Amino acid sequence: MTRRRRAEFTDWQQSAIRELRAVAADFPNEFQLLDHPRLTDGGLVEARIRLRTGGLPRAPRGLPLREKEEFLLRIGASQLSPPVVEVDHGRFLGYPHVLQGRRLCIYLDSAREWDPRRGFASAIDRLHDWLADAAAARFNPEVALFHAVGGILHRTPGIPTIVIRESGMALTAQPAYLAVRSPHRHDLCYSDDHTGRHRTVVFQLADPLPLGAGSRLRGLLELLDTAVRPGAFGAWRPRAQSVPFLTALAAAAARNQEGTPQTFILAIPHPVGGPPHLLAGQVPATAADELRRLVRQRTTPVISIGAGEIDHQTPVEWCAVSDERDSVTTRRDANRPANAYQGKTIHVWGCGGLGSWIAEFIARAGAKRLILCDPGTVTGGLLVRQDFTEEDIGTAKAEALRKRLAAIRDDLEVEAHVGLVPGAIASILDADLVLDATVSRAIGQLLDDLAPMPGRPLLAQVATDARTSTLGLLTVSDRTNPSGPNTIDQRAGEKISADGELEAFHTFWRDLPPGDELIPTRGCSVPTFHGSAADTAAVAASLTSILGSYLASTEPVSGTHLIGLPHSPAEPFRHFVPAV
Repeated sequence: MTRRRRAEFTDWQQSAIRELRAVAADFPNEFQLLDHPRLTDGGLVEARIRLRTGGLPRAPRGLPLREKEEFLLRIGASQLSPPVVEVDHGRFLGYPHVLQGRRLCIYLDSAREWDPRRGFASAIDRLHDWLADAAAARFNPEVALFHAVGGILHRTPGIPTIVIRESGMALTAQPAYLAVRSPHRHDLCYSDDHTGRHRTVVFQLADPLPLGAGSRLRGLLELLDTAVRPGAFGAWRPRAQSVPFLTALAAAAARNQEGTPQTFILAIPHPVGGPPHLLAGQVPATAADELRRLVRQRTTPVISIGAGEIDHQTPVEWCAVSDERDSVTTRRDANRPANAYQGKTIHVWGCGGLGSWIAEFIARAGAKRLILCDPGTVTGGLLVRQDFTEEDIGTAKAEALRKRLAAIRDDLEVEAHVGLVPGAIASILDADLVLDATVSRAIGQLLDDLAPMPGRPLLAQVATDARTSTLGLLTVSDRTNPSGPNTIDQRAGEKISADGELEAFHTFWRDLPPGDELIPTRGCSVPTFHGSAADTAAVAASLTSILGSYLASTEPVSGTHLIGLPHSPAEPFRHFVPAV
């Protein structure tokens, strides 16, 4: 009979233990290793440690530390796993960055904050600093991850994500609906304006769930009925929540088809107030069908179902929530120049190398409405550097780009015009910006003719160089300037062409020498500029940001911007020529 080989510590774990023992020997009054580290079934090494914390400054709402505190320190099998620190008491329950009252979140972003090159003992310094911040109440509970639900992410693999953009009413149980967008995305809404939507319920809880919400329905129901606060575990509420929640869940299930799971949304108060934290879950189809059976078999008009009627093994499958409510969301581009496009109406004339990318950047920046104009058709060669796909070949550029942008944002209004300009040119009066990316002399003249029009929008032109597409040109005519961007561009060209330090940009106002353009398909295409998607998109992105600053500004400024990418003939470069 062969003996089972005893599990051993890895080299990393042995090194970590040696470091802990060295710290305990060097600072015996501050740090103790209390027992022999042991290997757990999960391959982690667990060590009990003690830190002196009595000297840390305290604040009224800080972590309630004693003179000395004990912790369970868990060491992963390799340096890729950051240390895990837990406590085996409930005194820290409900405090920011304490997960389910037990685990201390000493690394909020371990990819950046855990550096194994500093040695494992650096985790003790990290823990000490974390305790100092917690005791002094320096953690902001308002931004602590998942603070209302024990600091943990509730998500079951393979369950759809719920997208939530609307805020509901302050009702204990509010009917709602889920629109199935795809197998992995459902959208929450409060109006049943489409058939086939899944009925759900948004249930408002009375208190946070500092221990989390569990993984089984019976466990969740018990948490709803139990006051979980530091020093008061297991105190029953004067008014239970499990019966009304279960009743609302069953009522929603009764309105959905047999054999389908039943979803619910919990609106959980945040410990510091403000909008509730939203947690979405579902019970499997078998459990949902049992709820439907209980509803059908009731003997009174009122639905009332208690926890005792639920199978102990019924699981809760947690859905990821993409919470996009304005009340809890800050745009990732806030305070950046592109944020100025938010809510604006923009014309983009020319959907090619620059225009297609600029249109997408503006769409992502939150524009309300985009009007796209281009007479061309997508061909295979354009995919090298324009914002199209194989499926778009043979489609009008403006229409192909419209479909792409509409797929990026549901709330974006996009019009496509297969032509150089919109059919009704007067529609530009409703716009905030008209951007010419056509490099058409006729379009430039048209913008000059529109410039003196009262109430007209900001007018702009963009271009890139033919040799490398690493240089960018942006000309802007402010709303009050009687000269259009074409005229401003020509005046700027005279000044720039006379400046030897700007020689790399002279190409924008000179006839192109042989070799600066290419013919992509022999006998079937007009000459065009050299350039990759990486280059044209980078130039387009820079020009989009610069142009955004004009939409945000209240100063009437017109002029021409020159930019060069780091690998351009001008190297990293930016220059502005004011309009005269």
